[in-house]
Amino acid sequence: MQRRQFLNTLAAVSVSSTVLLKAGQAQAATTTQLSAPTLDPARWSPLNAKRLQLVLDEHGVKSKHYNANKRPYAVFDWDNTCIMNDCEEALLMYQINHLQYKLTPDEFVEVMWKDVPKGPFMKDYTTVDGKPVTMDDLAADVEADYRWLHANYKGLAGSMSLEEIQASDQFKDFRAKLYFMYDAICDTHPLEIGYKWIIYFYKNMSTAELQAMAEASNNHDIGDALRKVKYESPKTLPGKAGVVADTHFHGIRIHEEIRALMNALRSNGIDVYVSTASIDDVVRVFAGHPNYGYGVPAENVIGLRLEMQDGKYTDNYKAGWHFNWGPGKTVGIRNVLVAAKGYGPVLVAGDSDGDAWMLRDFADTSVGVIVNRMKKGEIGADSKLAAEQLGTPQARFILQGRDEHTGLMLPDEKSLKYGKAERKLLA
Repeated sequence: MQRRQFLNTLAAVSVSSTVLLKAGQAQAATTTQLSAPTLDPARWSPLNAKRLQLVLDEHGVKSKHYNANKRPYAVFDWDNTCIMNDCEEALLMYQINHLQYKLTPDEFVEVMWKDVPKGPFMKDYTTVDGKPVTMDDLAADVEADYRWLHANYKGLAGSMSLEEIQASDQFKDFRAKLYFMYDAICDTHPLEIGYKWIIYFYKNMSTAELQAMAEASNNHDIGDALRKVKYESPKTLPGKAGVVADTHFHGIRIHEEIRALMNALRSNGIDVYVSTASIDDVVRVFAGHPNYGYGVPAENVIGLRLEMQDGKYTDNYKAGWHFNWGPGKTVGIRNVLVAAKGYGPVLVAGDSDGDAWMLRDFADTSVGVIVNRMKKGEIGADSKLAAEQLGTPQARFILQGRDEHTGLMLPDEKSLKYGKAERKLLA
C-alpha cells in the first residue's frame, strides 16, 4: 500500500515536472520573441523603416514560422552601401600617398601591366589639353616615377623622408598618373580587369600587413572631410603621356542605419553576410573590427581573393574563384551560401550595377534595399521598380536616400548628390 502511494506520488510529481518544464520552455521562447528588438527608425525613410520592420517580424524569431535550424540570412554589399564611399579606392590613394609597397621597380612594372591591354584609353581620358592618352605612354611615366621614388624614399631603398618625397614632382606625377590609370582602365576595359588590377599591388604583403594598412586607411578617411580633390600631374614632368588630371572623392562615413540594421537582424535570429567586389581581407577589417561596430565575422565576408605563397599575396587571382561583381555576386551567394543552406537570402542591400543581379536573383528574397545614388544601368532598372513600388507594404525593392555632403542617410527615398542642391529620386 505504501509502495503504491509512493509510486502514485512519484508519477504525479513527474507529470507536474514535465508540464512545468514545457511551460518554462514555452515561456522562454515567448520571452525571446518578445525581447527581440525592433528596428531603430533613425534616418530611414518612414516607409523603409516599416518595410524593414516587417521583414524582422515575418522572418525573425517573432514569427511563428521561424526555424532556428534554418536561420534566415541577409547579404550586404559593402562600399557605398554599408559606408559612404569606397574603402578599397580609399586604400589605393592611401597606399600611393604613403608609398606602402613591397615591390621592387621591376615587380611594380610587372604588376602595373598585369592583364592590361596596350593602346589608347577611351576618348574621355585625355591630357589636360585634350590629347589622347595610351597605356604605353602612361605606364612609361609611372615606371620612371616609381624607380626614382624607390631609389630615394627611406621606406624603400633610399634616405629621403616621406614629407620630402611628397614634396617632389616625381611623387606628384606618380600619384596623379597612377590614379588616372586606375580610372582609365576601369572605364575603358571590362571592370574585372581594373578591380583585379588594384589588388595586385598588395603582392609580397602578408595578411596582417595588408589589414594593418587597411585599418590605417579607414581611420584616416573616417577622420577626413568629404571632399573631391583634383590631382594634376606637374607641367615640369610631362613625360610621354603629357599632363593629366583626375579627381578622388576623399572621406568615408559609417552608415549608422546599416550598422544598426545588421545588429537588429542578428538579434532577431537572422544572420548577416557581406558580398564585396573588393578583396575580402580588406573589407573584413571594416566589417569585423569592434571599433567600427558592424560585427560581421571574417568568414561571413565574400570578396575577391588572391593566391598566396609563403604567407604572402601574389599577383595571381585565386584559381577557380569567381569574380565577385555583378552576376558574379549571385554566383558567390549560390556557391558559398545556398549550396550550404539550401535557400537564398531574405534581404539583400546594394547601391550599384555590381549589386543589381544579387538584389533580384533569389526567389527567397523578401526585400532589396538600394542605397540611392541615382544611377542608370542595371541598378537603375532595379531603382525604377523601387520607385514604382513606393508605399507598397510588401515592396520588393526600396530606395533609401543619402546626403553625399555629410555622408548621412536621409529620412527620404530621394538622395542629394555631392555638389548639388536638390534631392532626386531617379537618374
